[in-house]
Amino acid sequence: MTATTQETDATSQQAAPIHILWMNGGLSCDGDSVALTSATNPTIEEIVLGALPGLPPIQVHWPLIDFECGPEQGADTFIDWWYRADAGELEPFVLVVEGSIPNEKIKAEGYWAGFGNDVTTGQPMPTAEWLDRLSSKATAIIAAGTCATYGGIHAMAGNPTGAMGVPDYLGWSWKSRAGLPIVCVPGCPIQPDNFSETLVYLLYQLTGQAPMIPLDDKLRPQWLFGATVHEGCDRGGYYEQGQFATGYGSPECLVKLGCWGPVVHCNVPKRGWINGIGGCPNVGGICIACTMPGFPDKFMPFMDEPPGSRVSAAGSQAYGSVIRRLRGITVHTVDQEPKWRHTGPTLTTGYTPNWSTNTRS
Repeated sequence: MTATTQETDATSQQAAPIHILWMNGGLSCDGDSVALTSATNPTIEEIVLGALPGLPPIQVHWPLIDFECGPEQGADTFIDWWYRADAGELEPFVLVVEGSIPNEKIKAEGYWAGFGNDVTTGQPMPTAEWLDRLSSKATAIIAAGTCATYGGIHAMAGNPTGAMGVPDYLGWSWKSRAGLPIVCVPGCPIQPDNFSETLVYLLYQLTGQAPMIPLDDKLRPQWLFGATVHEGCDRGGYYEQGQFATGYGSPECLVKLGCWGPVVHCNVPKRGWINGIGGCPNVGGICIACTMPGFPDKFMPFMDEPPGSRVSAAGSQAYGSVIRRLRGITVHTVDQEPKWRHTGPTLTTGYTPNWSTNTRS
């Protein structure tokens, strides 16, 4: 083998792309796909075009951007990528799941959710079957949005589908062929930069440029979901001083209007929504806990004051009234000009001059 041939082979090996299969056939509203188009740090364009240093080449198979390709017709047969992955022809690949997974075993016929058609029967392929086929072959699986991570709206009490999140379906201790757990990035919809940043982290990890992704016990990236909404909220200081809003449009803490921020793990108030701007409590909306596994059932009704806040808010109001009074005294003291800032022939700053006493100060 010549040196030129070796260099060509090395170049082709380096250029081998990581395929990203985005499956939005679960029970969802496609809101996570739509939200991701607003990512700014990094943007989808930067990821797809490889504009970030060291990022491996990727090929994204995503219904939202492959709009010219129908599942069974168009410029490209979109669903072929899924069959190629099932046949082991796409290695490595990352499977992104959007939407909750319905239980297809609780009915005699039909299907709850499908993605493309089964080539052997011509009938819709259930989303759950794709997950069965591809989970053992995927290098990594990302659950995008609360529906995919924990079930979300479709999995609430009384639903007829038996819907659940990807960890419930595959098992919370599931590992990919690369030894990676399911990576959950919740949100209803997902905060766009949270997903794009997580995807970039995994791409760097798959190429050996990053350590094992740090996840909490709910499989969320720790650096994104380690703090509560309250800890990053612009209104947190009002809570500490016992000042609570009694109506929307007020700048005070929203706990008494139904905000669950003190117990919800989410970085939206700190990160904003698009390019650092927005975020539920930042723009006057309460936190309804959409990034939590118990959402929505354990946090309803949304507009009522959370039970735990009644005790903590009462304590905060009692404590805060004293604190505000003490701070008022302090402010009255410190919000004054020092007495030595004045005109005239006498220096009163406390400085002892070393020039002639006849010199005017």
